[in-house]
Amino acid sequence: MKKFIVFVSIAMLAGAISCAQQALWGGGDITSPVIGTDNSAAFSIFAPEAQKIEVTGDFLPPQKMQTPMGEMDVPGSAALVKDDKGVWTYTTESLAPELYSYTFVIDGVKVCDPNNPYMIRDVASVTNIFIIGGGRADLYKVNDVPHGTVARRWYQSDLLQKDRRITIYTPAGYEAGNESYPVFYLLHGAGGDENAWSELGRATQILDNLIAQGKAKPMLVVMTNGNAGQQAAPGESPRGMYKPSFMGDTRMDGAFEEHFPEVVKFIESNYRVKADKSHRAIAGLSMGGFHSLHISKEYPDMFDYVGLYSAAIMPREGVQSKIYDNLDEKLKIQFDKKPKLYWIAIGNTDFLFKANTDFRKKLDEKGYKYQYYETGEGHIWKNWRIYLSEFAPMLFK
Repeated sequence: MKKFIVFVSIAMLAGAISCAQQALWGGGDITSPVIGTDNSAAFSIFAPEAQKIEVTGDFLPPQKMQTPMGEMDVPGSAALVKDDKGVWTYTTESLAPELYSYTFVIDGVKVCDPNNPYMIRDVASVTNIFIIGGGRADLYKVNDVPHGTVARRWYQSDLLQKDRRITIYTPAGYEAGNESYPVFYLLHGAGGDENAWSELGRATQILDNLIAQGKAKPMLVVMTNGNAGQQAAPGESPRGMYKPSFMGDTRMDGAFEEHFPEVVKFIESNYRVKADKSHRAIAGLSMGGFHSLHISKEYPDMFDYVGLYSAAIMPREGVQSKIYDNLDEKLKIQFDKKPKLYWIAIGNTDFLFKANTDFRKKLDEKGYKYQYYETGEGHIWKNWRIYLSEFAPMLFK
């Protein structure tokens, strides 16, 4: 009996070692992508039984697709070619400096690149990433500079009646010093959460690098969860592991805006910060831009710096909240108090471009001062990383 137990134990151990080996070395000796000296990217995957493999990514010419938000650009695709060893390959032309994302499509099924361990989640989609360095893209890298600290903290919201999580960036030197810092509240879009800006937006790398270069003031960056019905990011709360959805969880009904002073109170009670209007900024992308617009005009003495990145402007039809009432009157009060910076940025093919144009027209007609920054392309993280890297250096001057 003892010999049998020893035999089973050895067999189980061998199986565990085999699984571990597969996890560690299952990708074989293929590296993908390989970045060439000409900034091309060469993709490879071993799939001898596959009939067709494509790569789809934001480095390829976009395609039009009809979505619930209207017609939008989506990443294009390119075919890989199979060699006599069962390895499929595709090499791009020279790419501009940027952080890119991609996936493979094998016989109609989207899969991640098994030879690239670097991945991000956007809503329920997981993609691989790589960086072509140079220019602005160097801000997205982890460079040899002093690094800030990223913490995920929980706070109690009495208004929403739940514990909620936020991500907080403190600049290099915060823990060892006694200085007080300004605070930048940075909000995500629909489908995102408190992880979005640090993971997809490279916010911590951008701030580390801008501060190290002397282009931005050292500051705290507070990245909230803008879904009032959530406690934390999917899979990281008591709700457990569930498939994230694009809209839901009470996202644009006024609840998040109404409770926002609780976030500010938590930060100012727990961190060394300068607790006045001239040392607070708020900005966000898409839904986060919508939240930034309405929070800043709802609490006109709270923020001197406001950024709208590809922002939604008005609530969806049928949504009723005191937060969205009397927009013109609240904007007048806000702009009469002369915010130091009101910044609007959007891509010229963004599906929200007209809404932003109409909002700018309203501001122009009233004589309200703002700055406008326009890029190409549409509603994409590429633009939002650009906007953050442009906006942060203008803060707290």
